Amino acid sequence: MTATTEGLQLRTGSRLLTNLVELLSSMRFAISLLTVICIASVIGTVVKQHEPLNNYVNQFGPFWADVFSTASLFSVYSAWWFLLILAFLVLSTSLCIIRNTPKIFSDYTAFKENIREQSLKSFRNRAQNSLQELPQTAAHRIGQTLVASGWKVKLQSRETPDGQGWMVAAKKGVANKIGYLAAHSAIVLICIGGLLDGDLIVRAQMWFNGKTPFTGGGMIADVPAQHRLSPSNPTFRGNLLVTEGTTADTAILAQPTGVMLQDLPFSVELKKFIVEYYDTGMPRLFASDIVIHDHETGEKKEARVEVNHPAQHRGINIYQSSFDDGGSKVTLQALPLGRSGASFEVSGVIGSSTALASGDDKLKLEYVGLRVINVENFSQPAGTDGADVRKVDLRASIESRLGAGHKTVTEKTLRNVGPSITYKLRDAAGQAVEYHNYMLPVELDGDRVYLLGARETPSEPLRYLRIPVDDQDGIEGFVRLRAALADSTQREEAVRRYAEGAVEPGRPELTEALMASAQRALALFAGAEASPAPAGGAVPDDLLPRGGLPSVSGFLEANVPEAEREKASDVLVRILNGTLFELLQVSRERAGLKPLDRSDDTQAFMAKAVLSLSDSFYYPAPLIFMLKDFQHVQASVFQVARAPGQTIVYIGCLLLIVGIFAMLYVRERRVWVWLAPQGTDASEASMALSSNRKTMESDQEFELLKTQLLKVTA
Repeated sequence: MTATTEGLQLRTGSRLLTNLVELLSSMRFAISLLTVICIASVIGTVVKQHEPLNNYVNQFGPFWADVFSTASLFSVYSAWWFLLILAFLVLSTSLCIIRNTPKIFSDYTAFKENIREQSLKSFRNRAQNSLQELPQTAAHRIGQTLVASGWKVKLQSRETPDGQGWMVAAKKGVANKIGYLAAHSAIVLICIGGLLDGDLIVRAQMWFNGKTPFTGGGMIADVPAQHRLSPSNPTFRGNLLVTEGTTADTAILAQPTGVMLQDLPFSVELKKFIVEYYDTGMPRLFASDIVIHDHETGEKKEARVEVNHPAQHRGINIYQSSFDDGGSKVTLQALPLGRSGASFEVSGVIGSSTALASGDDKLKLEYVGLRVINVENFSQPAGTDGADVRKVDLRASIESRLGAGHKTVTEKTLRNVGPSITYKLRDAAGQAVEYHNYMLPVELDGDRVYLLGARETPSEPLRYLRIPVDDQDGIEGFVRLRAALADSTQREEAVRRYAEGAVEPGRPELTEALMASAQRALALFAGAEASPAPAGGAVPDDLLPRGGLPSVSGFLEANVPEAEREKASDVLVRILNGTLFELLQVSRERAGLKPLDRSDDTQAFMAKAVLSLSDSFYYPAPLIFMLKDFQHVQASVFQVARAPGQTIVYIGCLLLIVGIFAMLYVRERRVWVWLAPQGTDASEASMALSSNRKTMESDQEFELLKTQLLKVTA
């Protein structure tokens, strides 16, 4: 009874193992794995990999960012489940190859000459005919004909009741079977190469050698050994940043929870980073002239690294990945916006910061980036030509002039607009706004303007404030006018001059009335007088107009009937334009400059300045920092990789091409001709052809063989 139970257990265990192997080596299991891998690859392509967590929080929100992070969707190709699926795919495909290889090779070498005569009658392509030849003679003739056409032939004689018969068995295109093995072997090799060149080896060292990702900061040389990988590490892929004139020998390997440091057996010195441009201003070439210093031998080897043209040393490839700022020195000129005060200069290095005091506010100026070349698209957006600036839709004006400008563009017009500076102003609470200002004025729609960009989060597009150039092609004239608008004394002087110039002498009551209207309009525009809330309910204070044209519009909506609003708006706009022109003259006099005449250039400047002044109330900083001077220092970002699986993957790709070509374009065909004796000098021939694919070519080939071998005429 015990032996019977043990035998039952053995048979049950054997059956379970057989079923498991059957499942793992089945086609449906492999296709399921490939489907999951394809879906994961799509996710890894759509979702940017190895970005800072804050970027994902801004993009997906805190909840989904945490869910996706738990599922390792931000590092798909190094996720444990992705590597596990690859391992199962290797196992499944390998079992499939092991199961089918003996059968394939047996089928590859076999001619199947033992097929019976009755079986030939079941083939779709079959034929019979009487030959005036002995079976042996006919067999040799048919065999020679097939050999001459590239067939492999085997002859077999058989004894029959009527005498000796002959079977001619031939095959062609059996490489189709090899294509199956080549394609499946290619999948195994590519997956193994991917596992070797992925994070599997690095993960293994973290699991078994006590290595842990580094999450702190400081100097690379001070990072402890448990966060470093040996120069003999068999496989890795990381980034190496080298500033011009310096050397580096430690690559950074990004991990989901930090970074690993990979020590290299050599140092890379960047002599010069080279950028060449097309006539349009678009980059044509990125290259780095480097010197490789070998740590063991002391050898120095010069090389140039270009995109798609890496350098190689000690089995490690050095690719040109990107470029970055290497610590450029910049000098910025700070201009007060909206208040009086002297401008000042501040200097710093990209990546550093400077503490500032703006009144009672404590700000920190962070130097984010310097771009020496800016190639921008200056195409005319559809539907924007012919706009009348006098017909001001205030909300549309604010959104279009400060907004991102998402409009349909008909044709690209690329132009280099010169250097720009990116910086952040961070308040005492840690909240920061990013700014992007161009050093030189840019010509837009025939007007030369300075572009001052701002955004509160990296996920937002930049919104630009356009400031027209003054008579000296600078920004100072607008800054003086903006400061004068915030000065009540200068506003009063401008109102007085406007009223006296607009009213004939001897009419003091009209002068006083005009002064009152002009003073009210200018105060509303300057934000010195509260604008009433629009009809329809209460609006939070931070959403009320804070000055500019929206304040003037709000005043009209609250105090003027709708039927008279258009006429009153035209009158108020003329008064506002006149007082602002006088305010410009007052600001120039106080700066010791000559007054401007009423030329076309001055009128054009004032038309643009009115809109820019209105937009400036929504600029989120009290200071403008303009790039005055810089000393550009560049850095190259190299990708350094030791990839032992690269050769394996190349072999796999070659096998995959061969296998797919063999399976799709090579047709396996087999021909059998049975020659039975008929009388003393004749034979009865029965012929059949089989093919792994039913095609018109197979039918045509059969008709040709029937004519050649059996002498059958149509």
